[in-house]
Amino acid sequence: MSAKRTRQKTKKKKITPRKSASASKGPAIPGEFERSGRAADFIFSQTKLRPQIALVLGSGLGAFADEFTGATKIPYAKVPYFPQSTAIGHAGRLVIGKIGAVPVAGMQGRVHLYEGYSAKEVVFPIRVFARMGVKAVILTNAAGGIKREFTQGRLVVISDHINLQGVNPLTGPNDERFGLRFHDMTNAYDRRFREMAIGEGNGLGIGMSEGVYAGLAGPSYETPAEIRYLRTIGADLVGMSTVPEVITARHSGLCVLGISCVTNAAAGILDQPLNHVEVLETAERVKGQFISLLKAVIPRIAEAIA
Repeated sequence: MSAKRTRQKTKKKKITPRKSASASKGPAIPGEFERSGRAADFIFSQTKLRPQIALVLGSGLGAFADEFTGATKIPYAKVPYFPQSTAIGHAGRLVIGKIGAVPVAGMQGRVHLYEGYSAKEVVFPIRVFARMGVKAVILTNAAGGIKREFTQGRLVVISDHINLQGVNPLTGPNDERFGLRFHDMTNAYDRRFREMAIGEGNGLGIGMSEGVYAGLAGPSYETPAEIRYLRTIGADLVGMSTVPEVITARHSGLCVLGISCVTNAAAGILDQPLNHVEVLETAERVKGQFISLLKAVIPRIAEAIA
């Protein structure tokens, strides 16, 4: 007689799918395209103007936005996702108004890599301008003069740049809604705009010329050896901004005019230390010329992009 076999029943364990880390922290953070769209919508809720020209006003140059008529002033802190300026000489305010009959948006100050921001954070305002329908940007900065003719107080139109900041704001996944993965930088600084600026500047007796801008990360000024190197590779000006913004503007199809105010001679050219107070004092001294130049150029750019 065979023994009755009994089988032990095993209880199956119910497996619960693991939640991802992002799911456990609530809604996903919106992407750059969505964030820039929300910022643009907020700005439009504050003004009826729809500018197609935007300006980024560098160290000590923000006074130009005080010339706007019918202006709406928006602190960066109120604009969704906008980075906050911490550098001296940068008011941290977006101004929407008019120069003559031309609606414009002006940034009184920018943010920089040396403040601790990522390259993508530095260029976020440019993304916002693109979402606002801006077609052209005027990027201004305070720069050190490498070329000996570019003396303190000189206004120089940027013809090209050399990126020595060690980063590119387009690194990472590309959003085709902004632009192509690989975009051309041959005419990064619009030739038409450069000719307009030089012509108007010379007509005003300013004495304009062109130069190549080298962008470094900062915040320390360059050493004399670094300036000799920059001169050897073809740089005429040196600064700590602008380059990421130009790359991003061109990625989004915006045309660019770049203007540097030479606020100091680069290291080793004059036998004196460099300091930021000198930068601000020089920018204040040439404020009149700078304002006159932009007032002359903006209507011509508006006509060109219409």
